Amino acid sequence: MAKTTRLEDVAKEAHVSLSTASKALHGKPRVNPETRQRILAVADQLNYSPNKLAQSLAKGMSGTIGLVTSDLQGRFSTPILIGAENELRAQSTSVLLANARGDAALERQHVEKLLSLKVDGLLIVQRETNPRPSLGHDYGVPLVYVYGPSTDPEDCSVTCDNVDAGRTAVNHLISCGKHKIAIIGGDETFTAATDRAKGSLEALSEFGLEPAGPLRYGSWDESWGRAATRLLLDQNVDFDAVICQNDQLARGCIDALKQQGLSIPEDVAVIGHDNWEVLTKGSRPSLTSISNETEAIGGRAARYLMDAINGNVHHGVDYVPCRLIQRESTLPLD
Repeated sequence: MAKTTRLEDVAKEAHVSLSTASKALHGKPRVNPETRQRILAVADQLNYSPNKLAQSLAKGMSGTIGLVTSDLQGRFSTPILIGAENELRAQSTSVLLANARGDAALERQHVEKLLSLKVDGLLIVQRETNPRPSLGHDYGVPLVYVYGPSTDPEDCSVTCDNVDAGRTAVNHLISCGKHKIAIIGGDETFTAATDRAKGSLEALSEFGLEPAGPLRYGSWDESWGRAATRLLLDQNVDFDAVICQNDQLARGCIDALKQQGLSIPEDVAVIGHDNWEVLTKGSRPSLTSISNETEAIGGRAARYLMDAINGNVHHGVDYVPCRLIQRESTLPLD
């Protein structure tokens, strides 16, 4: 089977960098005319998508963008993709999807492959909200980082506002008449956990309150939710509500409270995060949770990418507000 020519092959044969080859093949400025012609000649000689190349240069745009995700399960990337496609549909722009499986080297390979297909821009999607290193600025097309923001302030990133989500959880529980609020944290190495805690602690302080019992961090699973709740009960902490930093923790918390014979939400209200419907609607009682609004994040990221493609580049991190979905675990629904 004949080997497929890659952008890297064109760059090597033309004795230029990958970024220069990409700029030349996308008709971008700041490439010496002689160098551009040499790169185009090499691309033609190596049969590097010559028809697509001609069409791309003639039209100036291919009408496609690339989306590279590191989300193995698709739990966050799927609604992000849906949001992006909804935004792009009206502009006759298609999305090419690649899964980097959390591997930085594979991510760069996918970026290179998508560039070889003449995408007009790239959405780089992470599976968590931890900041990530920038891929740089020399690809000849704009990049927008989604969910996991770039650490480079010159890049454009769109993610959810986890600090505000922590505040929202407290404000909701206060509105339900709860004032002795415990917090069960997820993995402290994730900024989602520390940001949500920051927002909750700030909101409690504004009401003149402190968390009921210590704020403990642990794994993101139901077993830690159960264990952390049992610690609150065994240590006789006086609490009437629990903020759990994801829905798995909340399900574990509800299990432990039920085993103790406590009524939810009358004795203790419980709120989760992520609005993972397989958990929130299957819970008994159904679980109040905070949605990361990933579809809205995808739509906004796609809009910013199209802005950049059209010359209006955005910089910095844009935080999309999360949204609370009330169910029976915080207020009985009559």
